[in-house]
Amino acid sequence: MSTKDRIKEKYSDTQRRILYHLKTGLRAGKSYFKSKYIATDLGLSAKEVGINLAILSEICDELDIRRWSYSNSTTWRVTSRAS
Repeated sequence: MSTKDRIKEKYSDTQRRILYHLKTGLRAGKSYFKSKYIATDLGLSAKEVGINLAILSEICDELDIRRWSYSNSTTWRVTSRAS
């Protein structure tokens, strides 16, 4: 089974969209992401983003996702995991 097929099985469509957004941000040099800005960029609610990021923080093998702080919206610290 290819990596692409495993990702399709492991994550929902929303989670895949969020992961793509986070990986794009990481490539641009970002490490901190606010739920409300991810929500705006992806056309989701901040609550929906927060719920999915909490799930991804538990199941995502490629990124280390941690709830970092709360100020007007939850901030998440995201880094790549060493392979």
